[in-house]
Amino acid sequence: MDYKLELVPLPVADVDRAKAFYAEKAGFVEDLDHSGEGGFRVVQLTPPGSVQGLHLVVPDIEAARAEFSERGVEVGEVMDLGGVLYASFSDPDGNGWTLQQLPY
Repeated sequence: MDYKLELVPLPVADVDRAKAFYAEKAGFVEDLDHSGEGGFRVVQLTPPGSVQGLHLVVPDIEAARAEFSERGVEVGEVMDLGGVLYASFSDPDGNGWTLQQLPY
């Protein structure tokens, strides 16, 4: 099974302003800009390169890290940053992921 994170919906106050920021300033590629009934609008943009800082929140970071490692993913050591635990890994395209365990 090939799992991909394809879309990350972002709520914005002004669609045109957000589109201008991501397309013109951040260099994202416009994939779609569709308006529907009732003012419904979808704008889809793709970043020009890899994405960093994607977090997967897990209840047990050691178990999650072990599962990823067993599947051949190179996961970094667990770091404790004030009670919040992190372990990072990257996909073959350089997208950066972080496993995160919250203290509660």
